[in-house]
Amino acid sequence: MEYYDCFAASYANARAKFHKAATAAQGEVRSFLHPAKKAPDGGPLAIDVACFGDRKAPRQALFVSGTHGQEGFSGSAVQIGWLKSGGAARLPADLGVVLVHGLNPYGFAHFTRTTENNVDLNRNFIDREAGPAPANPHYETLHADLLIREWTDAENDRVAGVLDRFAESKGRDVLFDTLARGQYAHQDGLMFGGKDREWSNRTLEAIVEETLAGAERVAFIDWHTGIGDYGKPFFLCFNDPAGPLFARACDWWGKDNVDGVRPHGMARPNYTGLVFQGVQRFLGNRDMCGAVIEFGTRGVNMRRVLRLDQWLRRHHHGLDPDVLATLQADMMDAFCPFDGQWRKDTLDYGLKLTDQALSGLSSW
Repeated sequence: MEYYDCFAASYANARAKFHKAATAAQGEVRSFLHPAKKAPDGGPLAIDVACFGDRKAPRQALFVSGTHGQEGFSGSAVQIGWLKSGGAARLPADLGVVLVHGLNPYGFAHFTRTTENNVDLNRNFIDREAGPAPANPHYETLHADLLIREWTDAENDRVAGVLDRFAESKGRDVLFDTLARGQYAHQDGLMFGGKDREWSNRTLEAIVEETLAGAERVAFIDWHTGIGDYGKPFFLCFNDPAGPLFARACDWWGKDNVDGVRPHGMARPNYTGLVFQGVQRFLGNRDMCGAVIEFGTRGVNMRRVLRLDQWLRRHHHGLDPDVLATLQADMMDAFCPFDGQWRKDTLDYGLKLTDQALSGLSSW
């Protein structure tokens, strides 16, 4: 199996490869079709779910790709690679696996990080019954100045200056937390967590209820890209650092990789509304151990790419087609580099980390 057998150049091709590999591995495949939106070519959008192993076993794994649209190409490749390399056939008799492919199919198909409503799906899973959405007061002071008017070096330099002055005043860690934790007031802004639950959010709850109804212990991975050293995995475990589930994640993937890690060398933001947290809530009092696993690309320079993603959402209709294609290619390369070595390395890491999680789950 070569890396290019697993990566796809489009959402439609990724879906087709996933379906083919899941069917060949004798999985139970179901598609949850988006009720309102289509792919750019008019094709369907769907969250595809494939189940393997013992569906009634108390130990189940839930592996998710495509929470952030463009990042889905990498997570999809790991899922396809696991299937094509015989992962399902190697499962022990008392364990099941649920693969959720393309959790944010709109972003996956339309080459944007967010959903059809410009919502960062990985900030959308707050508990809305528990009270008002979390506040992000520092972001309120920055929002207007962070909006790019034209995609020029001068405009990006202006925004960089705003961020530098904020960091000088409040500190780099506070800036990172402000930009990354999530905000719930500005739909045209960065990391917008939404005014309500997205379709993907509600659908994932239905998937968890349907596929993990009998699970007592769940291993979880949400595949992402961006944070960490180039081509290397970076772990964000959101289990209680003082609890046994966090210690278990350290056993699976290595304490040095999981405990006390600092994204981009800074303190971890107080992320809100994560898929990780949503699945924990959907499972109730059942144990879930796992992590958001990132594959590093451009480090802190992803800030510029996130601004580009937001700017293209507002202005792509009026752009010269060649300019649009150039900017989209830059953005895509930032989220899933075209570099063959990056793709080979991250696929190899992904397969290894998947097997480590399943081995740990089997002995849990």
